[in-house]
Amino acid sequence: MTRILVVDDSPTELHVIKTMLGKHGYEVSTASSGEDGMAKAREILPDLILMDVVMPGLNGFQATRQLSQDAATARIPVIVVTTKDQETDRVWAMRQGARDYIVKPVKEKDLLERLKDILP
Repeated sequence: MTRILVVDDSPTELHVIKTMLGKHGYEVSTASSGEDGMAKAREILPDLILMDVVMPGLNGFQATRQLSQDAATARIPVIVVTTKDQETDRVWAMRQGARDYIVKPVKEKDLLERLKDILP
């Protein structure tokens, strides 16, 4: 089963995305901060990470950069999922190591298509 880690400080977003992915057979773990997301990623080595940007402490850009530079987690694709809809944010996310960028609110069909494009 494909394991996906969802990192977001909003309990509502975590619930919505986890429910969305769960009904399509994905095994979903969650983390509510960038720091927690980093620790969980190293612990469970998910197949993919969905990363929010705006979080207290370590933000999603910083966490994505650290994950992409860590030998243990560098192979894990990260999709940034955020309300930030500026082209500069999209470019910056890719420079930090993200493989894709989705603007909230997440549309189920769009998310599933992107997962199919990235996951083996």
